Amino acid sequence: MTLPPPNPPPPGGGLPIELTPEVQPIYANLVRIAHSTTDFVLDFARFLPGENKASVLARVILSPLAAKLLLRALSENIARYENTFGVIAIPVIDSSTLADNLFRPPQPPESPSQDPSST
Repeated sequence: MTLPPPNPPPPGGGLPIELTPEVQPIYANLVRIAHSTTDFVLDFARFLPGENKASVLARVILSPLAAKLLLRALSENIARYENTFGVIAIPVIDSSTLADNLFRPPQPPESPSQDPSST
């Protein structure tokens, strides 16, 4: 039995990817990451102001190798983005973890402080 010749790679060396009409974009501002010895699980969620829980919109399961390659691709793309548009600032708030800083529940606005000399 003879196998057909492989399709030539697309220009640029990338894998051809088809985006079917059924695939709908989602907005996620939170990702929960878990792992086992064989898989990384990424739950993409949206946490909106005024809500008391995040809604998971998509779950992606990756092999450890695929997760590491994703990390590399994100690092390379963030570096290119920052070279073009400037550094992405990560807010620093007195808190224990990055997740606490970025995904804490909405806080009420602080009251304006009174200037003692204005009274």
